[in-house]
Amino acid sequence: MTNVVRGALVASLCLGIGSGCSREVAEVVEVPVNLGPSQVLEDHGDWAPEPLAACSLLPSDGAAAECGTPESFDVSACELGSLTGLDANGHFTVHVLEKHLSELPNNHLTGALNFVSGGQVLSGGVPLREARVEGSTFFITHYGTLPDGRTFRSSFMGCKAPSPSRVTGCYVSCVAGKPLYEATFEAEKVQRRAGEEEASGLTLVGEGVVPQGIVADVFVAKGHAYVVSLEHAVAGPGGLYVFDLSDRTAPRLVSTITYPGDSYWNGVWAKGDALYVASAARGLLVFDISEPANPKLLRSLPDGRSINAHTVHGDNNRLYVMSASPTPETLIFDVKNEREPVLLGRYADPSVNPLVASFPHDATSWGPRLFLNHWAAGLLVLDVSDPTNVVKKGEYVYPRATSHTNRWHYVNNRLIVFEGGEDWGAHVRALDMTDLENPVLIGEYRLSPGVSIHNMELKGNLLYLAHYQHGVRVVDVSRPSQMREVAHFNTWRGTDRARGTLFHDGAIGMRVPDDGHVYVIDTSRGLLIFEEL
Repeated sequence: MTNVVRGALVASLCLGIGSGCSREVAEVVEVPVNLGPSQVLEDHGDWAPEPLAACSLLPSDGAAAECGTPESFDVSACELGSLTGLDANGHFTVHVLEKHLSELPNNHLTGALNFVSGGQVLSGGVPLREARVEGSTFFITHYGTLPDGRTFRSSFMGCKAPSPSRVTGCYVSCVAGKPLYEATFEAEKVQRRAGEEEASGLTLVGEGVVPQGIVADVFVAKGHAYVVSLEHAVAGPGGLYVFDLSDRTAPRLVSTITYPGDSYWNGVWAKGDALYVASAARGLLVFDISEPANPKLLRSLPDGRSINAHTVHGDNNRLYVMSASPTPETLIFDVKNEREPVLLGRYADPSVNPLVASFPHDATSWGPRLFLNHWAAGLLVLDVSDPTNVVKKGEYVYPRATSHTNRWHYVNNRLIVFEGGEDWGAHVRALDMTDLENPVLIGEYRLSPGVSIHNMELKGNLLYLAHYQHGVRVVDVSRPSQMREVAHFNTWRGTDRARGTLFHDGAIGMRVPDDGHVYVIDTSRGLLIFEEL
C-alpha cells in the first residue's frame, strides 16, 4: 500500500521498530521447568479480522458530501451518546482494519494519537488540522495538497465508546475527493493497569539518558552498555551510545557515534574485541572495542553491497544477521576471528514474495538449530549445520502472524519455545515444538490489546519481557500452560520526550547477562538498570 493511500493522518501507523535480544545457548540448556498439566489451545491470532464499528462511508454517487467530512459517514447504527463518556486526554494507541479484510487479511495499521491541551490532536508528533472531540462528537481530520497538486484528506469518525478509555469508529483516506482506503478503527488510552503502582518486585538501580533518537537495543560487554538508536523526526538522529557501568547507580555516557545518512541502527551484539551493529543503510557494521569506551569502525559487510540489517544474534563462532531488504534473508558469518567476519551462507525463506510481509526479524540458536522469527511466515526452525544449504525443519504459523522474537528451553525431553509478535494484541505464546512437524500452542500470557510486547530474555524459570507501554514484566514460566506474572516496572511516563509519537513506545529491549542485573532500554528514557530477581 502506498503512502498516498494510507494518508497523511496515519503516516505514523507502521510496522514499527524492533530490536534483537538474544542469549548464548549455555544459559538455556538446563532450565528446570515443570511443564505441569497442559492442553492444546486453538490459536486465533492477536486480533480478530472483523469490523470494529457499525459505521461506514456513504456511497460516492456524485451528490454525497465531500470525502472525509463528517457528512460523508453513515453513523445511523452508532451509539453516539456513549462518546460523552470518553476520556479524550493524553496518549492513545490506534488500530485500523481495512474494509476488505476477507480479501487482504493482513491489511491493517497501528499508530498513535496524542490529545493535548486546547483540543489539539497530534499524530506522529504532527498537529492535525481539525479535531472536534466533545460531547457526542468524535471527528479528527487532516488535509492538504500533495506534490502533484491533488488534494488529500484523512479522517477518523467516532461511533462508540465502550469505556472511558476506548473508542471505535470509521476511518477513510481520500485523494482528489475519492476514497482510496476505507477502514474501521479502535483506539485505546495508554495508562497503567488498574491498581498498579510504578513497581512491584523490581528495583531500579540506575538510569542513563540517551540524548537523541528512538532507543532500540542494548548489549552489555567489557563493563560497558552499548546502546543503539533509530532516527526519528521528533527525537532526532540515531547512533551508538556507550555507557560506563563501573557505577551502575549512575551509568556514565562516555562515547557517542553517529554518521550522516546512516542513523537507523536497530540491533547490537558483541564478541571479544568486536562489536556488531545492524545498520539499515550499510548492513553489518564491525567495530573494534579493544578500548571499550572508544569503539572504532573497521568495516561494513557484506562487502560491496548495501543491505538493511535489522537484527544480529551471536552463538559462539557464528553470527546471524537478519536483513529485511533488498532481499529478505538471513546472513550467516563465521566470527572465529571476531573482527573479521567471513560470510558462510545465506537463507531466504520460500515464503518471501512481494505480496506477503515475510522477512527475518529475530533469532535464537541452539547448536545447529536456528529459531528464526519470520514475521508473516511465523516461527521457523532451521538446520544451519551447513550454512550453504540451510534446511527448514519446522515452523509455527498463526493467523495474521507478526512473529518477532523468541526464547526456548529443552528439558524433560520437551522443546518449549516462547514466541512473541509485534502488533495490536501481540502477546507471549508458549509452544511445544518437540514434534517439529506438529508444533502446538499450550499457553498464553497477554495484557491489554493496545500495547504490544517486544523483546524477551529467559533466565531459569523467569521470562523477562520488554512490554512497550506496559514496561518490564517478569513472568514465571515453570508451568508454560499457566504462565504467571511475578514482578513489573512501569517505565512509560507520558511526560518523557517523544512520547505518543509511535505505537511502539516504551520498554523495547533488554539483556540479562549474568552479572546480577537486568539492562532495559526504553524508547524515550534510554538505559535503565534493575536488580535481577
